[in-house]
Amino acid sequence: MINRRQLWALLALTLMWGVNWPMMKLSLQELSPLYFRATTMLLGALWLFVYVARRGERMWPVRAEWSTIAWLGVPNVLGWHTLSIFGVQELASGRAAILGFTMPIFTVLIGAAFFGERITSRVRVAVVCAGIAIGLLLWHELQSLSGRPVGIAWMLGAAFCWGLGTLMFRRAHFTLSPMVVTVWMLLLGSAVVWLLALTLEPLPRPSTFSVPMWISLLYGVFVNYGIAQLIWFGMARELPPATSAMSVMAIPLVGTLSATFIVGEVPHWQDWVAIGFVMMAIASVLLPSRPTRPAPDPAAQ
Repeated sequence: MINRRQLWALLALTLMWGVNWPMMKLSLQELSPLYFRATTMLLGALWLFVYVARRGERMWPVRAEWSTIAWLGVPNVLGWHTLSIFGVQELASGRAAILGFTMPIFTVLIGAAFFGERITSRVRVAVVCAGIAIGLLLWHELQSLSGRPVGIAWMLGAAFCWGLGTLMFRRAHFTLSPMVVTVWMLLLGSAVVWLLALTLEPLPRPSTFSVPMWISLLYGVFVNYGIAQLIWFGMARELPPATSAMSVMAIPLVGTLSATFIVGEVPHWQDWVAIGFVMMAIASVLLPSRPTRPAPDPAAQ
């Protein structure tokens, strides 16, 4: 049972990460994707670094940990954050959120394929539900004259990277806290994204940015990479798995609903049905099973 403080924090976290999807879409109307991601990631990571350091945590990895942090940053930061921003550029933000949060299914499948984890009947149900959701969204993109099915490939690649990175992170060993490791992954990853942006995209002109554009950038820095991260790490060890799972399931729904007000996206029936199937898939792999009732002991009768 969670207390009132945890409940309000969980609600705030779900709203912050859900609203972040249309806020990213809003930013991409005036800023190219790599510059957006490089800017918000770097400034957000610096903000987190200062905050965590002032709490007295040890911030500097030992020599052997640098290579592990860099290796973990490839799927967790470069894979997820870079591919997903290209997905948001191509798709409606709510649709991108739905596809991005197929991550738990990828985590289970990758764990079974490469780490010897067992495939259960619930995992099979999750795969079928996720497949139906992907098929619905892909069908709508192909039916639309302005459809961008390549965006679905970007988002599925991002979800795969996030799932792989999650498994790698669980198996890594550090003397630093997970929060500090995450900050360093973001800092190192942002340096690579800055190099890609400077090489591949034209320089932005901040003097032409509108007020909504500045608001969306500040949201990405201080809310998505800042406050939301602090809430999540502060609650990660306190929340039961079922509660965390419910929060994850609600984020695509919040993203789809808020996109109507922020960027004027109107969800189609395929989006709503896909949200339902993705939520069922996440529930199948994340919510704990009911404990089985032990068989009666004949000797006790």
